[in-house]
Amino acid sequence: MRVINTLLIVTVMGLSAGIATADDDLLQSQCASCHNLTGPVPATLKALWERKGPDLFYAGVKYKADWIEQWLQKPARIRPAGMFYADHIRTENGADVIDTATLTAHPSLNAEQARAAAATLMKLKANSDLVKPGEFKSGPMSLASGEMLFDKFKGCLACHEIEPGYGGLSGPEMYSAGHRLQEDYTVSYLRNPQAWDPKGYMPNRHLSDTDLQKLVNYLRVLAEESKP
Repeated sequence: MRVINTLLIVTVMGLSAGIATADDDLLQSQCASCHNLTGPVPATLKALWERKGPDLFYAGVKYKADWIEQWLQKPARIRPAGMFYADHIRTENGADVIDTATLTAHPSLNAEQARAAAATLMKLKANSDLVKPGEFKSGPMSLASGEMLFDKFKGCLACHEIEPGYGGLSGPEMYSAGHRLQEDYTVSYLRNPQAWDPKGYMPNRHLSDTDLQKLVNYLRVLAEESKP
């Protein structure tokens, strides 16, 4: 009986390892050319400018699994001007505009691949020590109050859209952030962006705990209101 149990354990472990390897191979073949899957974050501006897509080695503490799975099947650009926007700007009639011809479309996965990729990405939990589980507190927030805080007091619209065509283009759009990002991660990131990405462009606004909660609640309301 002990021999049979041992063989069963070895077989199950072998199958699990095979599944993990298959999923890892999927990430390597589909994601590694543009995304950092192992860390660390860029240590120099040159490395930052060469970043093709967001780092994914802490995807499991940043993104929501269901969003990843859905997005991978129907990718839609989150950063209107690309990861490093200076590479995708041209001058037209005296103004800077996005040169869409320089932007590369993200490959799409089928449902099975997307499910496997999402499950594997959720296992990547580097920097989890920066996140305090349960720190976000859901509370009431109106769109008008949230936009005032987001725009007039914190200047976020300079880089981020809160609806298509309204806001800056150099950062990721924010009207889907509530669906895309885990709330505890968002609180942590907004508190100290440089703890996550020391060379990143996101400024530290030194937000109070009250404003942090308000902003994340605003992003949740904004996402619900922005559903197609």
